Order: sequence, then C-alpha cells, then structure tokens
Amino acid sequence: MEETNQEKDINQCKKKMTINGISIWRILAYFIIYSVAGYIIETLYGMITKGVWESRQSFLYGPFCGIYGLGAVVMIVCLHKFPKKFNALFIGGFIVGSVVEYVVSFVGEMLLGVKWWDYSNMPLNINGRICVYFSVFWGFLGIYLIASLNPKVDRIINWIKGKFKTYKGLKTCVVTVFVLLMIDCIATGFAIEFFLVRMIVKNDIPVANKEAVVEQYDKIYGNEKLSNFIYKYWGDKKMIRTFPNLKVTDKDGNIVYMDSLLDIQPYYFKVHDKNNKNNEEVEADIKGE
Repeated sequence: MEETNQEKDINQCKKKMTINGISIWRILAYFIIYSVAGYIIETLYGMITKGVWESRQSFLYGPFCGIYGLGAVVMIVCLHKFPKKFNALFIGGFIVGSVVEYVVSFVGEMLLGVKWWDYSNMPLNINGRICVYFSVFWGFLGIYLIASLNPKVDRIINWIKGKFKTYKGLKTCVVTVFVLLMIDCIATGFAIEFFLVRMIVKNDIPVANKEAVVEQYDKIYGNEKLSNFIYKYWGDKKMIRTFPNLKVTDKDGNIVYMDSLLDIQPYYFKVHDKNNKNNEEVEADIKGE
C-alpha cells in the first residue's frame, strides 16, 4: 500500500511528534495556509457583499484569518482517516466546525469583550454563536476539504518541501512563521483590549462593568510610556482600518459599533457603490423596467 503524505512525514521525523498520525510541522503549515486562504476568501466576500475592500484579517499585521486556519486544522486532524466516507465527513464537519465556531466566539467575548459575529436573528441558533445554517455549511465544507482540497494542499506542501535542501530547513521555516503569527496574535489581543477600553471611557458607553473599565483605563493610559506606544502603533485609525467591525454591547443589550463613534473611513477603498446599485434597481422596478 502506498504511503500517505502524513506517513512519509512521520518516517522522516526522528522524534515522531504527531497528532493523530499527522506531523506537528505539517499541522502548523496547514494552519498558516488555510489562514491566508481564509483571509482571501473573506476579503473577496466583503468586496462582493459590501462593495468595499476592507480588512478581514484576524491579527494586526499578517494576512491571516485565524478561524479558517483553526477550523481546517481541527477538521483535518479529526477527519483525515475518512477520505471517502462522505456521510462521516459531513457529520464530522458539522460537529467540528460548530464546536470551533462556538469556542472561538466564546473566547473572543470572554477575554476581549468582542462579538466577532452574532447569529441571534437566525433560526436554530445557540446563544447567537452558532446556527444550523452555518453548521450545515461546515458539514459540506468537511467533505470538500478532506476529499478534494486538502490532498491538493498536501501536494503543494510536498512540492515546497522538495525545494528545501534539508528537511530541518523546512521545519524551521514553518515554525518561525507560526511563532511570528502567535506573537502577532498576542499583540492583537492587547491592542483590541486597549482600544475598546479607550473607546468605552472616552465615549461614555454604559457597559455593564463600567467602573472596572474606567479603572483599567486609568491604569493603562496613566502610564505615559505605555500610552505613547499605544497611540503611536495602535491608534484609532490603525484599529478601525484593521478591525472595521469591532463592537461592544452596553448594559441594555444595545450593540455599539466602534466605527460609528469615529470620523474614520473603516475601509481601504470602494470597489463599487452597492447602495447606488440597489437604488437603481428599486427605481427600475418602480418604473416597470
């Protein structure tokens, strides 16, 4: 029987560090590749639906959409042994994708006070974090990912591996990129927290834990060196341009979007004027054209 790509990696890796039969370095490579792919997909989706090129990245400095990378990695690790069992892939994708989506949403809200998405208005949702509509999407994505897309990605990874003189050189490159990505992730967490604290206090947003937020603001921005660093590298324009959909929920349950509080264009440029197109369509309907 012909060895799979994962089995070849295991044989080449002296320490045999694997998760469910897949080498650690390959898992990290998957995360990087699918995070970049997710960023491209989300950017194109934003152009089509909103008519603007805006940031859809998860982190401050890199073209990465982390939930795609994480979702793909978890699916591949859990489902790669069922490449032709479409029923199992659909059910597995449905469950794994939903769990990842729920956990990412929960962690984002608990640690950063940010709602990345809200499905509360959609049927059969759980706490607005997941809903059946997108869970079904995850199921079909599981089939496509394992049965079709990831084998192609494996071939690309193997082609890249062939360009390196040593196996160690490839692993070093992948790990280095991943470490930089994690540093970017940590910096992003601090930047978002500092930004939201600043916006809540300066705009007097009545959040539930307002006193604690004010105390945190005084502690952060009372430090002159830290405050200067934040305003220089993580100022309002940088944060709004990078995370145009940041929002908080006040104590009455109202959602407050940060871009609505600042006179800053939250996108890079308009691809097309979607609103004008919609108006033209309405006028055409009225005229019976």
